Amino acid sequence: MKTSIWLVLCMACVLSVSATAWAKVEGREVEYRSGSTLLKGYLAQETTVKGKRPAVLVVHEWWGHNEYARKRARMLAELGYVALAVDMFGDGKVAQHPADAGKFAAEAMKNKGVGEARFLAALEFIRRQPSVDPTRVAALGYCFGGGVVLHMARQGADLRGVISYHGTLATDTPAAPGRVKAKILVFNGEADKMVPREQVAAFMKEMTAAGALYRYRGYPGVMHSFTNPDADAFAKKFDLPLAYDRKADEDSWGESIKFLKEVFAK
Repeated sequence: MKTSIWLVLCMACVLSVSATAWAKVEGREVEYRSGSTLLKGYLAQETTVKGKRPAVLVVHEWWGHNEYARKRARMLAELGYVALAVDMFGDGKVAQHPADAGKFAAEAMKNKGVGEARFLAALEFIRRQPSVDPTRVAALGYCFGGGVVLHMARQGADLRGVISYHGTLATDTPAAPGRVKAKILVFNGEADKMVPREQVAAFMKEMTAAGALYRYRGYPGVMHSFTNPDADAFAKKFDLPLAYDRKADEDSWGESIKFLKEVFAK
C-alpha cells in the first residue's frame, strides 16, 4: 500500500514539473520589415524569467522558416534565452521541393546587401524586445543559415558568437584581419558532400589569417543535415545526400550550450 502511494505521489510530481516546464515557454509569430519586405518570424521565451537576458537568432535551412527552426528557438527558450527564428526569404516562404529551396536561397543571397539587411532587421527587432539585453546577442544557423551567420561574422556583425551546423564554409568575401567580432563555432560532418575537405581547410586558413576566435568540430562519417531528424525523409524523397545522426546532433547541441554560456558571460 505504501509503495502504491509513493508511486502515485512520484507520478503526480513528475506531471506537475513537466506541465510547469512547458508552461514557461511562450512562442508567438511576429512580423518585422527590411525595407519594403515583410518578414515573418517566431519569437520564443520563458515567461517566468525576470529581467533582461541574452538572445539568440536562429537562421533556417534552405527550406525556409519552418517548424524545425521554431523547434530550435523553443529549445533555446527553455535554456532561458529569448530566441527569434528569423525569416530570410520574406513573407515566411517555405519550400516543398529542393528546386524551390535553391531558388529561394539564391534570391535571398544573390544581392548580399539584401541578405545582410534582412539579417540585421532581425537583429534590430530582437534587440528592441523588453526582455532582451541588447549587448548580448548571438546567432546560429543550419545549412543555408549556417552560411548566413558565418557571412555576417565575416562582415563584423556586432554579435557575441555565431554557430554554424552543416553550413557552407566557402565565401567570395573572406574576413579581413581584425574584422570578426564574434566568436565562431562550426560543426560539420566529414562525409558531407556539400562541404568538401578543401572548403574546410580554406575556412580554417581564412579564420586564422583574420585573427578570428573560432573552433571547428568535425564528425567522421557524418553527412549533411545531421541535426535535422527529417533529413532521412528528405534524402529518400528527393534523392539527396543527407542523413540524420543522433550522436552528432546531441553532441553539437551540448557543445553549443557550453559555447553560449561562455560568450554571454559578462
